[in-house]
Amino acid sequence: MSEEYHGGAAGGFIVVSPEMTAILKEGVIDAPIPPRAIEFSVASGPRVWTLQLDPAPFLAGVLGRADRIVFLVQRDAVERLGGGGLLTLGVTGFHLTAELRAIALALREPAAEIEARSTYQLAKSIEFMCEAIRLFRAGELVSLAGEGQMSPADTRRMIAARQMIVDRAQEKLSLDYIARNCGLNRSKLTRGFKALFDCTVTQAIAERRLELASRMLLTTDLPVSSIGYESGYLNNASFARAFGRRYGRSPSDFRVGELAA
Repeated sequence: MSEEYHGGAAGGFIVVSPEMTAILKEGVIDAPIPPRAIEFSVASGPRVWTLQLDPAPFLAGVLGRADRIVFLVQRDAVERLGGGGLLTLGVTGFHLTAELRAIALALREPAAEIEARSTYQLAKSIEFMCEAIRLFRAGELVSLAGEGQMSPADTRRMIAARQMIVDRAQEKLSLDYIARNCGLNRSKLTRGFKALFDCTVTQAIAERRLELASRMLLTTDLPVSSIGYESGYLNNASFARAFGRRYGRSPSDFRVGELAA
């Protein structure tokens, strides 16, 4: 994004830079549209955010919608921020994660004093885009594509199961425990989780544990054996095998190599 930021929240929009405009309410008529813009629209009701690659609806007439926050972002800016993969998806919807929902709510209903509101909303607009791209690259944005195979209620339960894994992977989580706590039976959890996230529950737990372990290797001085235990592994051998399969190096070599880079 350009560093020449300025805002216009009083008019229902924020000009983040020549590459990005955030539309915060309906009826906006004079917000600038970046060239080769892509639309990111956030639904304020359902827990989803959607990506629309065709900016045609915004090229004429009144901008904005009552139920949405809309980001118009230049394609080049999306690519520069690491979101090039989003550009190959077409018109696609994702569930709004808890992190993105909190940013969107803060953007629509800012707690800042009125004098600082434009600056606050500008910062939140940048945060939303950067966080959305980060989550997409990490595979943590859940596509709506799976909803045709399950009810919205079961979809929400699958998302709750995924969030439990994110929050508590280092604990002893079993299929039965996750299913019971998310209001599902074991078989429905197994089938639905695979359909929605394209991995098994066991794979999701292992990936989250290794993510936590890799982070601790780089940010703490804990011995490798302690990191394995803190990440949810019962013995160092199983931790080392899993880590080697995932990263192609032992935990010790990973720590030394990454810190020396």
